[in-house]
Amino acid sequence: MENLREILNNLSETDYIEGKVNLHIHTSCSDGVGDYNQIISAAKEKGYKYIAITDHNTVEAHKHIQDDILITGVEFDCWFGYVFIHLLAYGIDINNEKLQPFLAKNKAETEGVLIRLLPKRNVKKLIEAIHEAGGIAVLAHPACYWALSLDKLVNNLIKIGLDGIETYYPYPRFRKYVRFHSANDVIKVANRYTQLIKTGGTDFHGKTF
Repeated sequence: MENLREILNNLSETDYIEGKVNLHIHTSCSDGVGDYNQIISAAKEKGYKYIAITDHNTVEAHKHIQDDILITGVEFDCWFGYVFIHLLAYGIDINNEKLQPFLAKNKAETEGVLIRLLPKRNVKKLIEAIHEAGGIAVLAHPACYWALSLDKLVNNLIKIGLDGIETYYPYPRFRKYVRFHSANDVIKVANRYTQLIKTGGTDFHGKTF
């Protein structure tokens, strides 16, 4: 998708809150239960501007579907120092050679929480690969991370190429209770680092979109 950075920068908080954009969606290709074709159809029926399928460590869904409202995406599981983070990649060329080593080798690496904790992806090299693939690297659901300082975590990621931060996120399911920072903390950090693109999504894992 051309000019993705410009598109994302032009989206507003209202677009995310009112359900016109959702850039964090999982399907049955990872640990979600929804069918990607049905999700896209439902999103179009509901008048969404853009959605992104961001399955864990896999771009399998994007091998089978393309649509004007669909942004290519993937959510990578990574260790950044002592902090386990999720890094979203948007607008990537799914066939890019530099990106392939970071993708799951089997289905278990896309859905099993404990198994997903094991891979040792180098975050700096991953961000470089995302950029090589024409993509944008965004920190997912920042309030969830057990970092002593969210500001320091984000600042250190910016130093190695972070492009954006998931700012408009409802913290559903267990993350409503298990988080180290508040949603307001995330907004403050996002506003402090004005060079970061602000994105949002619901972390959808369901069947009916």
